[in-house]
Amino acid sequence: MNEKFSTAEAMVVRDGKIIATGTNEDILKEFESDVMEDAKGKTIFPGFIDAHAHFVGYGFSLQRVNLVGTGSWEEVLSRCSEFAKGLPAGQWLTGRGWDQNDWAVEEFPTNEKLNELFPDRPVLITRIDGHAAIANQKALDIAGVKPGDKLTGGEIEVKNGKLTGILVDNAVDLVSAEIPASSDQQGKEALMLAQKNCFATGLTGVHDCGLDYDAVEKIQKLQESGDLKMRMYVMLSDNKKNFEWAFTKGKIRTQRLTVCGFKVYADGALGSRGACLLQPYSDKPDWSGFLLSAPEHFDSVANIIYQKGWQMCTHAIGDSGNRTILKIYAKYLKGKNDLRWRIEHSQVVNENDFKLFGENSIIPSVQPTHGTSDMYWAGDRLGAERVKGAYAYQRLLKENNWMPLGTDFPVEDISPFKTFFAAVVRQDAKGFPAGGYQMENALTREQTIRGMTIWAAKAAFEEKQKGSLEKGKFADFIILDTDLMNCPNAAILKTKVIATYVNGERLYKQ
Repeated sequence: MNEKFSTAEAMVVRDGKIIATGTNEDILKEFESDVMEDAKGKTIFPGFIDAHAHFVGYGFSLQRVNLVGTGSWEEVLSRCSEFAKGLPAGQWLTGRGWDQNDWAVEEFPTNEKLNELFPDRPVLITRIDGHAAIANQKALDIAGVKPGDKLTGGEIEVKNGKLTGILVDNAVDLVSAEIPASSDQQGKEALMLAQKNCFATGLTGVHDCGLDYDAVEKIQKLQESGDLKMRMYVMLSDNKKNFEWAFTKGKIRTQRLTVCGFKVYADGALGSRGACLLQPYSDKPDWSGFLLSAPEHFDSVANIIYQKGWQMCTHAIGDSGNRTILKIYAKYLKGKNDLRWRIEHSQVVNENDFKLFGENSIIPSVQPTHGTSDMYWAGDRLGAERVKGAYAYQRLLKENNWMPLGTDFPVEDISPFKTFFAAVVRQDAKGFPAGGYQMENALTREQTIRGMTIWAAKAAFEEKQKGSLEKGKFADFIILDTDLMNCPNAAILKTKVIATYVNGERLYKQ
């Protein structure tokens, strides 16, 4: 992944860093070692870096009911009932992953059945994107949520004067705030399991988008003890206590942890119609979504982050959400710069706004599997013309000529190979649609691999330490059974990781 995108036959690692690359002949002539690895002609890449994930949240999700892939509300209820059998009486039942767009009836459920099944157990189960959830009456009572309650940047659904249990965006926090905190042991187990799964898929680094400072402190302790070996770039969540902690403590830069940015939320998700659009939804003509805070809030956050020299990373899905943030960024960045302020997702962009990315060096941080997950219904939400500016990765890439890629796991699957397939082929695993989805915005294989390695590192100001196999960089690399640069499309999703190394240490072997 160097400037020339060159390849080498051999690599030398010492004390966790790469000290040379070259031909077999030259390397063996110059160096000796009592540890030799023969990759037997397999492909070696820099370790993949997921530039937008929720590593901590994913770890905890593995301890909760998994609702990904449920084909109906009835299946959701069945999984919840089965999972609850292993819980102590009265303990909260939580989970994530349902998506009404995958059901025969593509509508939000209501909580009557949840109330019947769990009259004495509070339940909060979150939609796949994390921007909507359904709570049973017990949970709503604990949180004190009542019909008619109003809040900024959120919706509490009411039908016929009764709560349905559906909570959108900021309304979810009303209930989730009542869930007891996990123990330190549960937290450690969650992170260890998340790390294990990441190494098995070839991930050696992640950008965790939106954590509180206490989670960062726990990550530091686990890294210092040697338990957590995953390299992490953490964005702190947008709240007062995190700003106070960050500006008192200063930026963190260790070999395995970087903290120098903040995660801000402009709007919600397209799937739950919380994304803020310039014009109403094509399938809901009286609704345009909403911003999660007033524009003045985003401006004040941008002002202090700019003054302090930190990085601003803002979730923006709808074209109105993106325009709002792009203009606020432009107000402070004032043209070309190297502050690397990011817009996470950059999902629906108005034709007139693409240029703002390039003019102000604003970095779109995108997740290719969102495009292939949403393609079945995105046109219904946006209409035939507006959807052309959605998931427009090639167009976004041309603005700055580099762009980090991620998955947003656990919203999407953790697999980097699904990222690669979605970016290059733009189809689902069954080959739909024939010829690919809006292929004018497909990425090349080289662009995609760069986005998963060196450009992801650059998005965290870490391109001098990781992201490519070059002298002086960390020896973070993976051995694959498939050459992603030359294999048939059909082989991409079948790719297996043979081994994963971080700092020259093998942490996964098939």
